[in-house]
Amino acid sequence: MSHIKELADKYIMPTYRREIALVKGKGSYVFDDTGKGYLDFMAGISVNNLGYGNQGIVKAIKKQTGLLIHSSNLYYNEPQARLAQWLAEHSFGDRVFFCNSGAEAVEGAIKLARKFAKVKADSKFKIVSMDNSFHGRTYAALSATGQTKYQKGFEPMLEGFSYIPFNDLEAAEKAIDKDCCAVIVEPIQGEGGINLTDLEFLEGLKGICHKVEALFIFDEIQCGMGRTGKLFAYEHYGITPDVMILAKSLGGGLPLGAIIAREEIAQSFSPSSHASTFGGNPVSCAAALSFCRQLDAKGFLDEVAEKGDYFKNKLEGLKNDFSFIKEIRGQGLMIGLELDCKCQELVKGCAQAGLLINCTNENVVRFLPPLTVSKKEIDQAVRILKKAIGSK
Repeated sequence: MSHIKELADKYIMPTYRREIALVKGKGSYVFDDTGKGYLDFMAGISVNNLGYGNQGIVKAIKKQTGLLIHSSNLYYNEPQARLAQWLAEHSFGDRVFFCNSGAEAVEGAIKLARKFAKVKADSKFKIVSMDNSFHGRTYAALSATGQTKYQKGFEPMLEGFSYIPFNDLEAAEKAIDKDCCAVIVEPIQGEGGINLTDLEFLEGLKGICHKVEALFIFDEIQCGMGRTGKLFAYEHYGITPDVMILAKSLGGGLPLGAIIAREEIAQSFSPSSHASTFGGNPVSCAAALSFCRQLDAKGFLDEVAEKGDYFKNKLEGLKNDFSFIKEIRGQGLMIGLELDCKCQELVKGCAQAGLLINCTNENVVRFLPPLTVSKKEIDQAVRILKKAIGSK
């Protein structure tokens, strides 16, 4: 056992199952403490969207740490203001609230929805989300998560949360009433198994929300920021939410979350109604600005979409060779490979062969490679995967 694993296993709470100790990364690769390299097709769970060691992000971090590492939100800081401007100008929204993570952003969005609804009626506080959804592990975010396996042992969940079947408009019409203040949905469910929403379902949801004056909230923590081949996943549907939640890759590898909302909704927050000590940290925001500007480069997102199609076509070839592969689905470089069996052993086999992927919803292999991945690296990943599947 390496000294890293030994120290971690002795002193860190046992909330993760892990075997590999990583020490550095470059491009699409990470390296462990023995020097072994791995092709990382998880990108830190859709965090390192420009791969490892991106020079623009590194330069921005170094420059900002020499100026101002932290500033209380009692004062303005320039990277935070410029990042808010960029996000507003590139989305449907008008204003941004910054925090540190996806779960925090979900919590803030829930508070915002309830605060916005309070002027209409005290009874208007219910939140509806989807079966198989995942919104985080803090209490309100966990209460909004439609998977009991994450809630087990932490009951009771918070009051006012309910779930409907994914892509079931009839169930939505029955569940969303005048006491509902918000509906929260992932345009593509990540932890739930890379499940895509239907256009008809989203259109219907938005109509119901506006009918009962409930906020329509998109959780784009995993599927946003270029992951699907567009800057935001909602662009694929031509539907805009009232509120959007971002995190993961937003900070360019550093902790950062954001809530984006239209002006009328954002004004529900006032001084002291919500806050975050480290939210909008100047170093994280400087890294995020570099990341966002690189995403915005001409042709970059078109390449992401093209590489996603290329990857799915390669996986379809595997499907023809192995009958237990049920379906390949996804958008851009957010792809799931559904099997008719559990896939954890396959994930372990790939790791041993130098490919990092993971298993979600027990039988779906999830691929979230850096958006900068090359077709040659995609080919390499498919070769490793094919060999690992063949040895099952």
